[in-house]
Amino acid sequence: MSIDVDKIREAAERVARSVGVEVVDIEWKVGKQRLLRIYIDRPPSPEQRIGSGVSHKDCEALSEQLSVILDVEELVPGPSYVLEVSSPGLDRKLVKLADYERFIGRLARIWLNDPVENSKYFEGRLAGCADGVIQLSVRDHTVALPFANVRKAHLVVEF
Repeated sequence: MSIDVDKIREAAERVARSVGVEVVDIEWKVGKQRLLRIYIDRPPSPEQRIGSGVSHKDCEALSEQLSVILDVEELVPGPSYVLEVSSPGLDRKLVKLADYERFIGRLARIWLNDPVENSKYFEGRLAGCADGVIQLSVRDHTVALPFANVRKAHLVVEF
């Protein structure tokens, strides 16, 4: 049985707004067990780019409220599954175009579907984003990477 991730996202976003957090990403995995993982973060205030993070209490509140909606609306049909709600972590995925803008100045790794400058992999500092193009500072120059060409991307933890 398949699930409609878009409907689950809509339900998760309704609950997230009531809890004061935002949905960052949703993963559905089927293996030994079925797993629905929801990543949440606290949205940044207008004067900051990065949110203040989420607490265990935030995750618990979203999990409790969302699990009721998922059951009542039968959004995850079939056998039992595990619902996991967590923070995206320091090495969070970059999913939306807004993520690249939000984390300007942070170190990121980006994998592409098609090569740019003869490479499908880049690591550098996020330098901006406009008109669907991500600007990434790599060593001594800036590379323009079309968002539509991004296969996967995430921040790099720096100490």
